[in-house]
Amino acid sequence: MGCAVIAAVKRKFPGQAIYGIGTNSIATAAMLKAGADYGATGENPVVVACRDADVVIGPLGIVIADSLTGEVTPKMACAVGQSRAYKLFLPVNRCNHWVAGTENLPLGEYIRQVVERLEEWREEQENGAD
Repeated sequence: MGCAVIAAVKRKFPGQAIYGIGTNSIATAAMLKAGADYGATGENPVVVACRDADVVIGPLGIVIADSLTGEVTPKMACAVGQSRAYKLFLPVNRCNHWVAGTENLPLGEYIRQVVERLEEWREEQENGAD
């Protein structure tokens, strides 16, 4: 996902310096290959980069501690959440969280989707699905 974001941003803003900060070395390598100007991996680079970032782009899970199969530490989620950067989150419905409404919808529709998804989740749990 990060490499696709980097590539798209580089196409639109070719002169912009982009930092590819990955939760693992594979993600970081992919972002560098896609055109990130700088790359780093792990908790401390996320914390440090969030201090001065203008924009943070990533899956919504980057603000949920222990998400992305445990790769996002509480310190990382907090750093992203507290960053003054403008945050652009991709609604990725994985790793035991689901985002209601990925369109510009009224609050009532968001609530309907949450209830519908809760019903689906409960059925999955009853049937032994993940």
